[in-house]
Amino acid sequence: MTSALRMGVLALLWGSGFLWIKISLDEGLTPGWITFVRCLLGAAVLLALAYGAGQRLPRDRGTWGRLVAAFFCNALPFLLFSIGEQTVDSGVAGVLNATTPLWSLLVGLGLGTERPLRAAWLGGLVLGFAGVLLIFAPWSADSGLLGAGALALLGAFASYAVAFAYMARRLTGRGTAPLALSAAQLLAATALSAPAPAVGGPAAVTWTGVFAVVVLGVLATGVTFHLNYRMIAEEGPTSAATVGYLLPVVSVALGALVLHEPLTVRTVTGMAVVLLGVGLTRVTGGGGPGLGTETGDRVPGRRRAAVKPGGPADG
Repeated sequence: MTSALRMGVLALLWGSGFLWIKISLDEGLTPGWITFVRCLLGAAVLLALAYGAGQRLPRDRGTWGRLVAAFFCNALPFLLFSIGEQTVDSGVAGVLNATTPLWSLLVGLGLGTERPLRAAWLGGLVLGFAGVLLIFAPWSADSGLLGAGALALLGAFASYAVAFAYMARRLTGRGTAPLALSAAQLLAATALSAPAPAVGGPAAVTWTGVFAVVVLGVLATGVTFHLNYRMIAEEGPTSAATVGYLLPVVSVALGALVLHEPLTVRTVTGMAVVLLGVGLTRVTGGGGPGLGTETGDRVPGRRRAAVKPGGPADG
């Protein structure tokens, strides 16, 4: 598979995550069920891939104890994605996904790993969050800025940022193979999200909903992580990070084409401003946080954090 084709397939699969969440919700699945099944199927795929690669799950209690990161990196954001998309379009959710590096930079500043604050980073933060304001237009009478769905989505991306900071300090670089570590992480997330289906009552799901959540778990979570891992290993993190710039475009396009979501000038402009802001956090010599939960954010000056599986959606 050529680099361009792999990049296109990866962007399509990962960027479609918010579409499959929306379809699952529309076809009767509750946020709790979507979260649990996604984690379960993603873990199954990664376990099979790790077994095929001859990688073993970690056996020491210390590593499994530090997999509390799975709560902030998988279980919680996956649940918040589904809650958010009950009232927010899938395309808008995909655009907001691009703000994760901005949250990561804020967390890094709070922890002291990103000091001194560089002018480009500050400009990127201002532009990025200005793009979010433009998308939700709080000055408009029908603004969704203060809605529970929008706040849930922003909370999910902030949760990713906390998880990446924790993983960079406590979980990576300890001798466990990356694929096996990610499989273990999603196993932990499956256990953590097991109580979630009980919230909201039983799901009256259609076969379309079953198909959507299976694609979400298998392709948009497990398989996409494997493709991203291969791209990082064979072409380097820069190529993988480039995919992050395509994810909002893919999610907006799929939302408009498949779900007939409105594609407004304000949304497209806001997306461009967000991506420009994120780009500014990457133009310095230190690199800045990488773009997107799906492409492997890293903390400058530290060992690169493990890529989170599943993203919209993964990391």
